[in-house]
Amino acid sequence: MLPRLTPVTAWAAVCALVVTLASSGRAEDYHLPPIGSPAHGEALIAEKGCGGCHMIPGILGADGLVGPPLTMMGRRVFVAGLLRNTQQNLAAWVLDPQRIVPGVAMPSTNLTPAEALDVAAYLETIR
Repeated sequence: MLPRLTPVTAWAAVCALVVTLASSGRAEDYHLPPIGSPAHGEALIAEKGCGGCHMIPGILGADGLVGPPLTMMGRRVFVAGLLRNTQQNLAAWVLDPQRIVPGVAMPSTNLTPAEALDVAAYLETIR
């Protein structure tokens, strides 16, 4: 049977765990696993021609200059300059950028929500 912890002892244990985790590695080592499939997202990006507008590392021929380069997407803080860069927000942007920023140059991608999550999962790997 485990010993019963007082609130003070439990709090001290939590603090010790946080300090241990924080000092044991870099912050980017603690990402959650992707929701979508990065491999399928990579294939979709190539198939849908995203590289006609964007430079996208890892995608052959993705050297477009219309949209912003998607280098280091996994490290960026914001998507479209206003959404926190989470996989869900990135998928929402990829799915329907006009809903997020009406009039933006990026057209609708005609992806399904699952496909948008796959694309976001791939973009998250670009660090």
